[in-house]
Amino acid sequence: MKVLLVEDDQFHAAYLRETVQKALPEAEEIVLARDGHQGETEARRGAIGAIVMDLQMRGRNGIEAARTIWRERPATRILFWSNYSDEAYLRGISRIVPKESAYGYVLKTASNDRLHLALRSVLVEGQIVVDREVHQFQQRQIRPVEVLTEAEYAVLVDVSLGLSDRMVAQRQGMSMRTVQNRLLSLYDKLEVERAADGDMQMNKRSRAVARALALRVINPEALETAEGELQRWLVRQARQGA
Repeated sequence: MKVLLVEDDQFHAAYLRETVQKALPEAEEIVLARDGHQGETEARRGAIGAIVMDLQMRGRNGIEAARTIWRERPATRILFWSNYSDEAYLRGISRIVPKESAYGYVLKTASNDRLHLALRSVLVEGQIVVDREVHQFQQRQIRPVEVLTEAEYAVLVDVSLGLSDRMVAQRQGMSMRTVQNRLLSLYDKLEVERAADGDMQMNKRSRAVARALALRVINPEALETAEGELQRWLVRQARQGA
């Protein structure tokens, strides 16, 4: 069994290597990559099916690296190990994980025993493991009744990228009325209306994006990934129109 560690912090990488050696005695080889690009290369070159992946890295984030790895080797098992419990990370992962794979999400603040258990559960047994602290954090940030649906989240991301209602409708396969209804629901769940003071008028779309960022429903890494998806979509649209 080969295990790939994708981590740009030297201290964390050393800790991970030591923990993997103890948790996974069946690991014959442990390979280290310093960023997402190198992680993709090492996974491809070594045909590695077990990976521990940091999420926020310089150059290429963990979700983009995982997307490439899963596209090429969908059965690869990846345990994401992060400082951040943003809802946007979990949504980003859930949108790209293949049905053939197993994944996990554990915070770097988790105990050694918790990390040990997650390593074995995800990389050896093929289970899906999400740290309960991540769920607890999300519940503190936004109440369960306010959690966005996938359709609302997709509209929110497109609005964050600057798309018009018409472009959102085309990209998401929705009618204009549906897009507008999703926006109204977003404004309500993100409490955009409460931002107004008296007769002061605010741009609701911009305010919704600001609220989503403040609540960590979306984050810069999620928008970076979404921007890549948008560019690929634009290229496909241009080819179809040619």
